[in-house]
Amino acid sequence: MIIERAGIEDAKEILDLQKLAFKSEAEIYDDYTISPLTQTLEEIETDFENQVFLKASADGKIIGSVRAYIKLDTCFIGRLIVHPDFQNQSIGTKLMHEIEKHFSKTKRFEIFTGYRSMKNIYLYQKLGYRIFKNVPITKDLKFLHMEKCP
Repeated sequence: MIIERAGIEDAKEILDLQKLAFKSEAEIYDDYTISPLTQTLEEIETDFENQVFLKASADGKIIGSVRAYIKLDTCFIGRLIVHPDFQNQSIGTKLMHEIEKHFSKTKRFEIFTGYRSMKNIYLYQKLGYRIFKNVPITKDLKFLHMEKCP
């Protein structure tokens, strides 16, 4: 497996993987209108202009990705995804370590996940993140914002 910076030419493959990976999140909340599932190719291409994307590849195929950007002294990490066939193999952990390394000069990292997304919460806590804010999105969905201050 290779982890490296993704380019705009990877946008469609990452978007397709994102939609596959986030199906399990949609199932947890019985909501298939979540933004990772409705994002368009044009929208993700715009994200490439403002964010750093990393990709994990095996045999020439993208099997994971994460993206992040800096605002003030905080690195906002988003959409950590791993292909369902490759989950529970530390790929998400490796992607998180690499994105943190890429933004190593920041004072703070922030990520969010749904309050019922126990695998995500467990992973982020294992990586040193702590919940600092609970934000209601709809009557059935709350986002837990987690931070890490290295």
